[in-house]
Order: sequence, then structure tokens, then C-alpha cells
Amino acid sequence: MSNILEELAERVIEGKLETVQDITRKAIAEGLDPEEIINQGLIKGMNVVGVRFKAGDMFVPEVLMCARSMSGGMELVKPLLLGKEMPTAGKVLIGTVKGDLHDIGKNLVGMLLESVGFNVVNLGTDISTEQFMQAIKEHKPDVLGLSALLTTTMLGMKDIIDQLVEEGTRDKIKVIIGGAPISQDFSDEIGADGFAPDAASATELCQKLLA
Repeated sequence: MSNILEELAERVIEGKLETVQDITRKAIAEGLDPEEIINQGLIKGMNVVGVRFKAGDMFVPEVLMCARSMSGGMELVKPLLLGKEMPTAGKVLIGTVKGDLHDIGKNLVGMLLESVGFNVVNLGTDISTEQFMQAIKEHKPDVLGLSALLTTTMLGMKDIIDQLVEEGTRDKIKVIIGGAPISQDFSDEIGADGFAPDAASATELCQKLLA
């Protein structure tokens, strides 16, 4: 593989936004294939970040810097794809449930999912059951990711799953949940398809559910 792509991956791992953009511009100028720049440079670096984060060797602020650097490179390459759609691993709709304003963990999940090829729709925080249902109808995701960091809001996850059952669409979408008070037992109790304790695990879980 090209040395420039190896260097690009390394700078993503270091979270060096400006350097990543400089190397990306250089790779483009040298005529490298845009998809190769994305897959063998930007995404390759972010995959290492995901592994290190899960192992506890990197922390949230570092991962956010890495994700921003990867996104900075992506912005330069995407216009060169000439209308070609990048192969997608699937579409994931994520949001924090009603009454809960926490979003760092959820946003990290979104960034890591995008880094491995998922199309992510991030609804934000304080999202009601009705808003989730409307977004599901609009975006038709393969996976619904629900986040809650408060014990007082986590039951909102059950309301959303119950509504999916009531509308007869539960079997058409995988539901994963996460957040500080969430456990596998709670996931089983409310009928979710899986629970992820961190962003890297959420990414692996989505890949597993859609394999």
C-alpha cells in the first residue's frame, strides 16, 4: 500500500486534523483513487482508534479528535466520488430518549459507525416516542440505537419498542440500547436486540446484527 496512505492512517490515529487534510490533498494531487484514500487511509486509521478505545488505551476526548480529523479528510475526498455512492454497511438511526439531554456517548457511537461505513442519522437528544416513529418511517433504518444516561429516562426505551410492536414494525428493525444505567438484563427485559457498554461495542454489535 502507498506510503502516503500509511501516513494518512497514522495521522488520523494521532487526531491531527490539519495534517490529515494536508496529506489528503497530497494524495488527491497524486491521483490516488478517492475510495482508496477513504478506505486505506482515513477509515483504516479510525478502525485502529476504535480498537484502542475499546481496549481502554484511548479516551473519549482523543477519539473525538481522531473522528474530527477523519471527517476533515472525508470532506475533501467526497466531492471526487462523482456521484458514486460509497458502499454502505447499513443505515442506523440514533437518538437520546425523551427527558435526557446527554449526547457525548451517542455522538461517539455515530462517529465510529460512520468510520466503518454505516450511514448514520443522528436525531439528537430529548427525542419523544412519536419523533422516533416519524423518523423511522422517513429514514427506514436497519438499526435503531437508543441512548439514555438517567435511570428516570431509560424506561422511555421500552415505550419505543412497545410502539414498534403495536405498529407491527418491530420485526423490520434491529434495536440496540446503551448508556450508563443500561445492562444486558434490561435489554432482555424490554425486548431489545442488544446492549452495548461503549461506542466500539455498539459498532461491533451493529455489524453483527446486520451480518
